[in-house]
Amino acid sequence: MSQENAKTAETSVPFWKEMFSSKNMKLLTRPFGADNPVTVQVLGICSALAVTAKLQPALVMAISVTVVTAFSNLIISLLRNTIPPRIRIIVQLVVIAALVIVVDQILKAVAYEVSKQLSVFVGLIITNCILMGRLEAFAMANKPWPSFLDGLGNGIGYGMILVVLAFFREIIGSGTLLGYRVIPQSFYEAGYSNNGLFILPPMALILLGIIIWIQRSRNKDLIEKEK
Repeated sequence: MSQENAKTAETSVPFWKEMFSSKNMKLLTRPFGADNPVTVQVLGICSALAVTAKLQPALVMAISVTVVTAFSNLIISLLRNTIPPRIRIIVQLVVIAALVIVVDQILKAVAYEVSKQLSVFVGLIITNCILMGRLEAFAMANKPWPSFLDGLGNGIGYGMILVVLAFFREIIGSGTLLGYRVIPQSFYEAGYSNNGLFILPPMALILLGIIIWIQRSRNKDLIEKEK
């Protein structure tokens, strides 16, 4: 083996190490905290308020958005060099809509009751700002694998907030968790089966505000500096 070939062999990195390099892993994990799409970028707020009264629909919504975000990023990245700039938004919407339809049909076939609870919110994934934001900001300018990781990370980051909100709202508001009784019925005032405040959307907004406050108090870099 020549000296040049030997040097190349020594410096070559296995493809799986390159795929899961620190740079790529940062794309996946950064949305969990420092660049969370909900608490930092303040995106996807409406669905976070609407579907978090119970933990089960929140989990399903989180998984659905994660799947759509990851695969729409992947598909758009694969097509990025063939999409005319003038119609890129239309192409992005078509890709998202197709994936949302697939997810919606799978939910109706596998988890019909949860699908009914989510009602129109699965269909409204197409209007979620997180999806269009990641397609425009990342997938249109990067390779497929990093784009997939970016979409996956942002979907999981979004889902984490939904699950946290739903956990506290269901356990305090209804005294249940995934439908199972956790807090005795006697805990609530006579004549009431739940804590009405916690199952209303305003409480989701209050809890979200608390999460944002805790996150920014722990990470001073997230606090906007006065001009």
